[in-house]
Amino acid sequence: MAFTSALRLVGLLALADLDLVAWRTALTGTSSWLDALILCPGLHRQHGAQHLAHGEFPACAAMTTGYVFRVENPATVAYLQRISKTGHLTSLTVHDLHNGLEAGRSQPSASDSIVSLAVALAVVAISFLIYLSDMWALAYLATLVLIRILNIAMIRRQVDVDWHGASEPGVKGDLFILLSYDRWVRIKGDVDDLKAVTSGRWLREATAIEDALNGGAILLAWASPILAAAASQMGQAVILGLLLGNAMLLVWAHVRTESLQMKGKMVRVEGQRKYERRRILAEELIEESGRDDWAVAMALIPPKSGRSQHVGGAVM
Repeated sequence: MAFTSALRLVGLLALADLDLVAWRTALTGTSSWLDALILCPGLHRQHGAQHLAHGEFPACAAMTTGYVFRVENPATVAYLQRISKTGHLTSLTVHDLHNGLEAGRSQPSASDSIVSLAVALAVVAISFLIYLSDMWALAYLATLVLIRILNIAMIRRQVDVDWHGASEPGVKGDLFILLSYDRWVRIKGDVDDLKAVTSGRWLREATAIEDALNGGAILLAWASPILAAAASQMGQAVILGLLLGNAMLLVWAHVRTESLQMKGKMVRVEGQRKYERRRILAEELIEESGRDDWAVAMALIPPKSGRSQHVGGAVM
């Protein structure tokens, strides 16, 4: 009886403070309409994808030119934080998904298949509730789908791909990024592709109407448990299984995701190497790049006597 009574609170599970949906949004760089059927705890927190980097804007050096700046795209920073490791240099590459050769390499990943299972699970759950004629449970899931649709529409409107610096076609770039906790990242690729994933903003600020819609979606999320409480016990059990099942599937998908898609580009991990001292790493990269002004500007090595500490045009 106690478990049966507790099932009436199953609608509160969707309000859990989880960032599963936010992480999927950040890693894919947008949100598809099919995502509306991915119903899991924390679905109302999709706009939290902008804050997954926790305010960090790491220093970044272009080892080919010596210029130092910051990585301004919070989704890219969150991804770098996720795949990097203290005391290790993580090597990445970036390429254009619209390039014919590279597009052929970008086949559906394991994480995409897992997400498809989450969508299929929602379809099965909704079909079963229709069979049970549980209108309250269906109304609850319909409310969650509506919340997802509102958030997806706003995310798709806010994705900003208009500015990422002047184009430099055909020019190759090599970036070194210094993250917190002594995590180091190196990204190679065309300069235009590097600019697209590191510069500018990812999502623009919400308009007054979008803020109002986001507020309405949040209120719907907090009011929706009333519908779940009125559902039958079987309907509540189906809701519980759907929310927990999709949560586990999304966690699994995130574990299997090693790439970032952003503004039509894809960033993927190529390897990781441990260094005992940061100085050893700096000396290797200086020798490979043929210049040390970027390392001086990032304070990886001390400046030579009589030389300005700001060599390299640092913008910190």
